[in-house]
Amino acid sequence: MTEQNKNELLSELRSYASEEEFIEFKVNNGYELGKYVSALSNAACINGQEYGYIIFGVEDKTRRIVGTKFAIDQKAKGNEDLIPYVSRQLNPRTHFEFIEIKAEERVVICRICAATNTPVKFQGTAYIRIGSSTRKLADHPEKERLIWKKEPFRSYEYDVAMNNISVDAVLRLIDYPAYFKLANIALPPNRDSIIEKLLQEKFIQKKQGNFDITNLGAILFASDLRVFESLSRKAIRVIIYQGTNKLKTKKEQEGSRGYAAGFKGLINYINDQLPKNEEIGKAFREEVPMFPELAIRELVVNAIIHQDFSEKGTGPMVEIFEDRIDITNPGKPLISTQRFVDHNPQSRNEKLAHAMRRFNICEERGSGIDKVIFECEHYQLPAPKFDSGENHTRSTLYAYKTLRQMDKEDKMRACYLHACLKYVSNEPMTNASLRKRFGIKDENYSTASRIIAEAIKSGLIKDYDPENNSKKQSRYLPFWA
Repeated sequence: MTEQNKNELLSELRSYASEEEFIEFKVNNGYELGKYVSALSNAACINGQEYGYIIFGVEDKTRRIVGTKFAIDQKAKGNEDLIPYVSRQLNPRTHFEFIEIKAEERVVICRICAATNTPVKFQGTAYIRIGSSTRKLADHPEKERLIWKKEPFRSYEYDVAMNNISVDAVLRLIDYPAYFKLANIALPPNRDSIIEKLLQEKFIQKKQGNFDITNLGAILFASDLRVFESLSRKAIRVIIYQGTNKLKTKKEQEGSRGYAAGFKGLINYINDQLPKNEEIGKAFREEVPMFPELAIRELVVNAIIHQDFSEKGTGPMVEIFEDRIDITNPGKPLISTQRFVDHNPQSRNEKLAHAMRRFNICEERGSGIDKVIFECEHYQLPAPKFDSGENHTRSTLYAYKTLRQMDKEDKMRACYLHACLKYVSNEPMTNASLRKRFGIKDENYSTASRIIAEAIKSGLIKDYDPENNSKKQSRYLPFWA
């Protein structure tokens, strides 16, 4: 693993939310390493991760790199080396390794393979992570059942999309110039160096003198996805309808390039198809998009990285109507749609998501939906809607409506998401903030009060201080806070 790869891994781990059960941040203490290996291996299995991690040298609360004195070659009981001592007492003998990083300060990452079907025990006891605590697995039988039932981890991204092809075929099928441009790396002078970099990224694999192209390499940088039989239906479709329903299609376009290689062109194409409003400035008339470009970008990339590739015959889809835009991906979300704002997103495709972040195509983990809601509030659009069906997840952006044109559902959704956005921004939602969100004049504060009362009645928000009798000073929280 190169120093760059190590630092990218550290950056990725630091970006996770603090409640992730398969990651533990420590400064120096490695005395209970065996317990942590057991707990994190089992937690990684339950959470569908390939590895669990202990990061020495990073503060838990702040994620600040402070450095560590943890020594990989330290001694355990009986003066036995630590690693053999821990390995000998694990059952089954799960693999774990240490990765040393020279960042601002010395950091050591312990990477632990996820348990497979059988809980990992240390000194005869299996452990598990519950929130940020390490507990005995026997006290949580529902967690233990999940491990026994869990299928062995299988990385879709590293499965083979096309096998046993020549170097020339690899360079023809993979848009390698797009990769080097997005990675901000100078294009190497010869094909051997290009191939070596594609191997390092695991976009391709060596096979008996030839190469396999992985799903990750193809889905990100295919020159033409249609060439890859298993991925041809995963290309993104953009459909433009006439009116507000699907009765008449004006235009349909299906992308052909890999997601990373073609992302900029895809967003430009979508924005070109969107209806526009005419805004009259001081001197000129100007056409402005009906939907914020940043919101569209974030929702499209979410659809890409959170899709379920096991759903056959379908891929991400963007549908444009006169009054809204629907962005749909195959697969139900792994978390409730009501928790998209505050919850650290869980992705089925971590390697794909990591790559899209590295190439600056999507924002830092967990911030995308916040930005979508902020953009809708900034332009005083109806709140976005997130829903899911049996095998899909859909995000909807709506064109501008006045408050009078919004129905009860629109108002409740906007009030709830406003409360969520305020909460994650460490600010209270108030009558005044809701008035600003809807563009309600101060003298019409009772209008905002009625919306708040309905949202409380619907169970979407709650009073921060129910004992407070001053409605003017009242603050409100989302129901889960």
